[in-house]
Amino acid sequence: MTQASARPQSSPERGPAATFESLDPATGEVVGVFPVHGEEEVREAVARARKAAEWWSGLTFKERKVYLNTWKSAMVRRLPELADLMRREMGKPHSDAMLEATLAVDHIAWAAGHAGKVLGRHRVSPGMLMVNQAATLEFRPLGVVGVIGPWNYPVFTPMGSIAYALAAGNAVVFKPSEHTPAIGEWLARTFGECVGRPVFQVVTGRGETGAALCRAGVDKVAFTGSAATGKRVMATCAETLTPVVIEAGGKDPLIVDADADVEAAADAALWGACSNAGQTCTGVERVYVHERVYDEFVAAITDKARGLSAHGGEGAKIGPITMPSQLGVIRRHIDDALARGGRALVGGADAVGERFVQPTILVDVPEDSAAVQEETFGPTVTIAKVRDMDEAVALANGTSYGLGATVFSKDNGMAIAERIRSGMTAINAVISFAAIPSLPFGGVGGSGFGRIHGAEGLKEFTYAKAIARQRFKPALALTTFDRTEQADRRLAAIVRTLHGRG
Repeated sequence: MTQASARPQSSPERGPAATFESLDPATGEVVGVFPVHGEEEVREAVARARKAAEWWSGLTFKERKVYLNTWKSAMVRRLPELADLMRREMGKPHSDAMLEATLAVDHIAWAAGHAGKVLGRHRVSPGMLMVNQAATLEFRPLGVVGVIGPWNYPVFTPMGSIAYALAAGNAVVFKPSEHTPAIGEWLARTFGECVGRPVFQVVTGRGETGAALCRAGVDKVAFTGSAATGKRVMATCAETLTPVVIEAGGKDPLIVDADADVEAAADAALWGACSNAGQTCTGVERVYVHERVYDEFVAAITDKARGLSAHGGEGAKIGPITMPSQLGVIRRHIDDALARGGRALVGGADAVGERFVQPTILVDVPEDSAAVQEETFGPTVTIAKVRDMDEAVALANGTSYGLGATVFSKDNGMAIAERIRSGMTAINAVISFAAIPSLPFGGVGGSGFGRIHGAEGLKEFTYAKAIARQRFKPALALTTFDRTEQADRRLAAIVRTLHGRG
């Protein structure tokens, strides 16, 4: 695929396209200039994808696997290049960028390697009443999938839709965040170099470009972002009855039981809260600690947090806040928590700078405050003492969100995890479910619906195709106007035998 097919271009007769700049959030320097693709250009991209999908869906699972593994290998060879681009455009420390890209590569491999087994045609039982039939089921690609990606994990998160949709036999048109368009283009360009057809394309722009993609005739839209934007995506897709997958963020809790490894729990809570500058949908934003180990936990996490700082220098473990408007949200949450009686053991009101936010540990924060109920998306965390795990679970389930959760307990982890209302839960680790390709990723409630990753993620971008084939004539002819009373009596007797006993 050429550069032009990776990114739609304006034709000469249209005149120059509007453009926007992508900026390094740590320095404000321009990373690149990109076109704002309008309705017509997006529709043209979808039309090209529709044509390419005819070829792509006609390949066998093994043939698509070869192409996807070729792309995967090309990405691996160029991981430092991709990680550097992520550092410049999104602000993520280089080591974290390498980790994100590596996990994305692993998902490509899993989707490519398991698509045939999960989606391919297989026989299912026809049941006793229809024993003369051979029943088969397969999952067919939808056609063209539109993916609207986030800026906080600009490779890993959209890859959960892109790789799985491609492995299922769909073409993809990807609209990356306006904060990370260069990364989206890099992904499409490297894929194009391996495949040579516009099976995977990128359109760039702001919200209007995303809305155009929703209206462009795609067969499904996979969206990751805020709940507010997710509602707008759903409303736009509803105009054409286009189905959607919505991953709309979270307010994930971490529960620490009395028998937990407190040091490990504190380490996990701090990393879950502050890695990626806290800009993680499944990051830890609330911690509920059993009263027996509360003081020990607070001492451990504050001691670790005091050794961390957010900056743009070499060796930084916490980078800048990517989206400038988020600084106001973080500041409002901290100020509200402090105004309502909360205390900052680390950080606090002065933690929010012009580009960076320093780690902030808050205690004694009311449960109905913004810092507990709303997604903060910054390197902050609230910690609350609980009497027992019943109270911890009740508080953990006390928001509208239901994306991920974490439990630390030596003996009761599974019992506690089962009671948490969330799409995913990790026990004695943090965010581990996201790195396991066979596990579905998604939430409930305000965190959205639908799943990426795993077998469910492959099926999300397909439709079920059921086929029944008569192998021999039935003993009872049921689907005919020549059916006799004797046949009805025999059918009733068979049903009583099969199903009449409780």
